[in-house]
Amino acid sequence: MSDQTVPDAKAPGPATGMEGAVVADSSLCFIDGQKGQLVYRGYDIHDLAGRVSFEETAWLLWNEDLPTRSQLQELKQELGRHRALPGPVLDLLRVLPDRAGSMETLRSAISLLATLDPEAGDMTPAANRNKAARLTAAMPTILAAAVRRRNGEEPVDPDADLGHAANFLWMLNGRRPSETAAQALDMALVLHAEHGFNASTFSARVTAATLSDLHSAVISAISTLKGPLHGGANREVMETLETMGSLENVAAAVRDKLSRREKIMGFGHRVYKTMDPRAVHLKKMARDLGHDAGDSTWYDMSALMEETVMAEKGLYPNVDFYSAAAYRSLGIPAESYPAVFACSRISGWTAHIMEQYAHNRLIRPRARYTGPMNRTVRPLSERG
Repeated sequence: MSDQTVPDAKAPGPATGMEGAVVADSSLCFIDGQKGQLVYRGYDIHDLAGRVSFEETAWLLWNEDLPTRSQLQELKQELGRHRALPGPVLDLLRVLPDRAGSMETLRSAISLLATLDPEAGDMTPAANRNKAARLTAAMPTILAAAVRRRNGEEPVDPDADLGHAANFLWMLNGRRPSETAAQALDMALVLHAEHGFNASTFSARVTAATLSDLHSAVISAISTLKGPLHGGANREVMETLETMGSLENVAAAVRDKLSRREKIMGFGHRVYKTMDPRAVHLKKMARDLGHDAGDSTWYDMSALMEETVMAEKGLYPNVDFYSAAAYRSLGIPAESYPAVFACSRISGWTAHIMEQYAHNRLIRPRARYTGPMNRTVRPLSERG
């Protein structure tokens, strides 16, 4: 008997969006939404943020613990070897239409990279680890080149003397970033690297569970992240701030939105019932970047927006809220915010994909049937 055709009278009530469902064991991430706790492989995010680099975090997610000095140097060299894009990918970026956004560009470029990767079809753990590093290295280069192309500028080659975060800002803006800017983006990449079975990670694991290749699973994740309910919130936060225009308009604009029952992006979280632990660090980052740039307008507006929403609705900001102001100070266009998220989360996605391969079972949930039963087919002549 099919598990999809007959309603189950003994099943509990609807679990909309699989909320609370446990679908697998994982040693990558622990989240306590009541306490506002986020842990990567046993390390609290407050201990990691500002103390380890993105490269160290990627190693942690892929290898169960933080790297030694020599292991970190090895990873940095590996990423450095793979930042430059193959000729066919650069050609693709040149011919994509102007309307192609950053997420569409990432998706298309990674599909092409899959056909060029010498280990694309090799499903061994070693090959998948190599592919994870190659994609992590290439994605910021793809994004920076795509932004510059839309601005009518030529791509900037990666700089072997710069780290992962600093290289992205160099390739994006064509100038060496300040130490404050490079450290801020590096911390943002650490904060966004992993977050359990979120929508994009889950879609990647569903794809991997069919034993499809790693590139295909990453493309599934990017396509899921592209949705505005997952990856687009910080872009909408910046659009809201731009619409408000100035600090003087913030409080009234927030109250007006709330009076019309409009959702204010960047507040509340499906998991966290208190302050998102990542938002704590992003708030300080946005403040420091504004000070470093000599213009704290976006931070000041964000802080007043947070204060007003808390007073009116009791909602805390989430990871997306202060990242909007921080990214604006770094010269990143709002349209590309979700793609920056992807350039960080690729480390978590690939860690989950490899974990899925190591303990694989096809992911096959069931749905609660709510349609009619016991219907019979009427001849076509009787259906009018």
